Amino acid sequence: MKHPLFVLSLSATSLTGGIAFAHHGWGSYDASKPFSITSAVQRADWQNPHVMVVVTHTNKNWEAVLAPPFRMNARGLEPDMLKPGTQVTVEGYPSTRVENEMRAERITIGGKTFELR
Repeated sequence: MKHPLFVLSLSATSLTGGIAFAHHGWGSYDASKPFSITSAVQRADWQNPHVMVVVTHTNKNWEAVLAPPFRMNARGLEPDMLKPGTQVTVEGYPSTRVENEMRAERITIGGKTFELR
């Protein structure tokens, strides 16, 4: 192979570009439209890059994008606090790209509010 560094560079660019594309960033949420959802947790996914909680609002399931797991732990939240059936209030902003998705700024569980940013 004549140009192994070029191939290596191209491969690295492809991989990092895919990672950046998969994480959509916070610019895709409309901070001018804050709202809250009070609901039982339908499902929770405690994984990187962000914890996700599915809650119900106006007869539709909404996916709330929470903080990364390390930040949730640092704020005192643990995975067992978000079990299905647990009543929560999630406050945040709707996505401008994905229907029924929101960025959560805070979550209240059992009367205790956790700031997520």
